[in-house]
Amino acid sequence: MRRSNEPLFWSLFSAGGVVTALLVPALILVTGFLVPAERVEFGRLEAILSHPVGRLALFGVASLTFIHAAHRLRHVLVDMGLRRFRGPIAVAAYLAAIGGAAWAATVAFA
Repeated sequence: MRRSNEPLFWSLFSAGGVVTALLVPALILVTGFLVPAERVEFGRLEAILSHPVGRLALFGVASLTFIHAAHRLRHVLVDMGLRRFRGPIAVAAYLAAIGGAAWAATVAFA
């Protein structure tokens, strides 16, 4: 049987899906509604996100979300009939995810 790296990508897809489903709505609620309504002080949110652990968590959420989206897009395009472009689609999708993760690192750690 041939060795495959597919289990690694499926585990990252799963982790990204869980993180996206559980944490992104909470982040949207806090940053989109609670901070503007002054239910959460901006200074407190800034203190959390300026701490190294907070920055690492924000980077983790963003990068896992990008990986999840890339894997889903890859399989949707292949299932839509672009099977003969499977290789270039995978390369483009995962390069986009890596680019998004690099952008997230720049934003979180710069």
